Amino acid sequence: MSMTTSPPTTPPTTACCAVALPHSRRAPSLARQVSERWLKATDPVDRVPDAVLVVSELVTNAVRHTCGPCTLTLTVRDGRLDIAVADDSEELPELRRRSEADERGGLGMGVIRGLGGQIRLVPAIGGKTVHVLLDLRSARGPSPQR
Repeated sequence: MSMTTSPPTTPPTTACCAVALPHSRRAPSLARQVSERWLKATDPVDRVPDAVLVVSELVTNAVRHTCGPCTLTLTVRDGRLDIAVADDSEELPELRRRSEADERGGLGMGVIRGLGGQIRLVPAIGGKTVHVLLDLRSARGPSPQR
């Protein structure tokens, strides 16, 4: 009688944090504090400052361009971080590259791309979610052009 065994499969490691943020000038600061603490406790890697900068850019955009609260969700799965900010505006952000900012803003998405973030928009009735996927194990990308 022969017996074959296969190694046990381990499910992907996933950790998640969700925070409702008020529509206020303090929201980006609160989001940075929560994100930094949670990321250092969950997956202490050297990309935490990059991730916190992305969080700050996304929450700042939500506060600046919408009228209501937003929800920040951080999900770490297999060395990758999904940073998601959901808000109640159906207006989608401009993702094309711009060389300079204007009264609407415009450089935050370039900063995110410069850090190696992959940006994805998920529109919905009554709002949208902006996702940025960051590889936590990779080196910092090139600085955005100024």
